Amino acid sequence: MIYYKTNEEIELMRESNLLVSKTLAYIGGLLKVGETGKTVDKKAESFIRDHGGIPAFKGYRGFPASLCMSLNDAVVHGIPSEKAFSESDLVSIDCGVVLNGFYGDAAFTFAFQNVSDDSKKLLRVTREALVKGVEAAIVGNRIGDISFAIQSFCERVHGYGIVRELVGHGVGRALHEDPEVPNFGVKGKGPLLKEGIVIAIEPMVNMGSKSVKQLNDGWTILTRDGKPSAHFEHSVAVKKNGPDVLSDHSLIDLEVKNNPEIVDISINF
Repeated sequence: MIYYKTNEEIELMRESNLLVSKTLAYIGGLLKVGETGKTVDKKAESFIRDHGGIPAFKGYRGFPASLCMSLNDAVVHGIPSEKAFSESDLVSIDCGVVLNGFYGDAAFTFAFQNVSDDSKKLLRVTREALVKGVEAAIVGNRIGDISFAIQSFCERVHGYGIVRELVGHGVGRALHEDPEVPNFGVKGKGPLLKEGIVIAIEPMVNMGSKSVKQLNDGWTILTRDGKPSAHFEHSVAVKKNGPDVLSDHSLIDLEVKNNPEIVDISINF
């Protein structure tokens, strides 16, 4: 069942997503060579709670941390560890909070300064794919129009692999609501987009094959060929005058510009 939100509920969701965005921006300033994921996770949890929110992921189906932190060939659902970051790491961070009774959900992939040019391109293409998905989230379109926009740009134009096993989703009073939002699909297919639907659009893009595998920890998803993966996510409300992006990656870009250890991958349109 798809739950349609009122304008008042969407504004409450904007507040929860703004806290997610502020948390990701805060993390963008914390990332340093030699820092550990577990330390960043603890600081992010404190930041969320200090701003009146509750970490949405901690304890969700037994997940042990506040952030999903996936490095290099990890696609999503990585668990923050005691391993120190290196100057050649890609760090994908997915963050969720509960505030005002609603969930906020967004993700961003950071790159330390010594990542390859190919990896930087992967991040920029994945981020641009998210923009193209958002642009298709308009009243009268269908979920498949979002899916097709992302898949065609990543696979046909750039030759990357779109993960099939993991998809975007509706979001609201629950972290995962209907409908599912795949990053692959056919124009004109799937649920109709009506005013008030709120969805998390989240391209998960592999530099190589689309194939993935799961670690024995029961959470971390890896690329099967060991090549890097990138993940960007926005929560988006569908409105009659166009898509309304509730999360804000520009806050992260501003923080990254002040962190000399992280690559600025902002994109201009």
